Amino acid sequence: MHAVLHALSITGSMTWEITWALILGFTLSAVVQAVIRRSTVISLLGDDRPRTMAIAAGLGAASSSCSYAAVALARSLFRKGADFTAAMAFEIASTNLVVELGVILALLMGWQFTAAEFVGGPVMILILAVLFRRLLRDTLLREAREQAAEGLAGSMEGHAAMDMSVQKEGSFAKRLFSREGFTSTAHVFVMEWAAILRDLVVGLLIAGAIAAWVPDSFWRTFFFEGHPLASKFWGPLIGPCVAIASFVCSIGNVPLAVVLWKGGISFGGVVAFIFADLLILPILNIYRKYYGAKMAFFLLGTFYLAMVTAGYIVEFVFGGLGLIPDQADAKIPMEGITWNYTTWLNIAFLILAATLVIRFSRTGGRDMLKMMGGAPDSSHGHHGHGPDENEAGHAHPHDPARRSHGERDPGPHEGPR
Repeated sequence: MHAVLHALSITGSMTWEITWALILGFTLSAVVQAVIRRSTVISLLGDDRPRTMAIAAGLGAASSSCSYAAVALARSLFRKGADFTAAMAFEIASTNLVVELGVILALLMGWQFTAAEFVGGPVMILILAVLFRRLLRDTLLREAREQAAEGLAGSMEGHAAMDMSVQKEGSFAKRLFSREGFTSTAHVFVMEWAAILRDLVVGLLIAGAIAAWVPDSFWRTFFFEGHPLASKFWGPLIGPCVAIASFVCSIGNVPLAVVLWKGGISFGGVVAFIFADLLILPILNIYRKYYGAKMAFFLLGTFYLAMVTAGYIVEFVFGGLGLIPDQADAKIPMEGITWNYTTWLNIAFLILAATLVIRFSRTGGRDMLKMMGGAPDSSHGHHGHGPDENEAGHAHPHDPARRSHGERDPGPHEGPR
């Protein structure tokens, strides 16, 4: 019983340490998603040119998502006309180049890991784009497109299909600070939390259990601590494998990354581990459903090679610049709640979160929650916020619960609407 309580106390301390950062990150993401329409995203991702890949990475970083929703959204973009490579770049960025991940890495591990995230992410996308150009055959892409057109369900399909942006015209500021903008921000904020909560809780519990029950000596041996060259070579290779076996994705793998870093994995190994959230076994199975077994294996191989290479590059660059922190300084949060800046920030951001949740509940949000796991072709794929929103607490005419049935994602050759 004492061991269990110890593990839970570590989990609670980690949770308290990162709460305000999560709320801040999801709020900023919600603000961006409230004013960027899904149709705009699709129109900008029509090829795999360098400029398009940069746009895909930027839009993905702004469209923060849990790994399951990011994978589903990438398939949706591909079906509606986006280039496959650009859709994959969007998918990677929406889980690995987001604000909340960077802030949490800085809080739990140090600013160097945040810098490594924003350096390694674009490097991984660049490597992947080169691999796709060299290795992705038209036959395989055509088979993947035909499989994608089948519309087989994976996970978080309903959430990925929803476009919760403001539909009224006007400038960015005008749309954002309107009543509809407030509602859209609240809807995106709560839906993102609902999508990621399971992975976050599981990740924190696993990290707490491993930190409490697995001795550091095991990790030091496993990661070849004391053998600098072997450790640097082994870390990026084994990091993604640990992530694949952990079943933890999205931000939920950061607490486990803290444990691995304290245990002796190399700097580049941590980076490769964090990037591997899109290769966990359940997501590989979703790739199989979405694009077929051949493409699933292709994505496994190319993603793995890209993240391992990115890990090596980050290790080399940051090591050469003397920016890799000392592992001896690594600490797992175990203080719990104390009256410091973290507590005051948590109180302030929890008030903000409560405000957004109340708005969400009063404007038809509960119906949206019921549709998160819906089919990819369900009728809620174009949820929007127009000027006729009902302020009395009922779903407005554009709410998915009141839309007529029959809407669907266009087929692979129909292009964006």
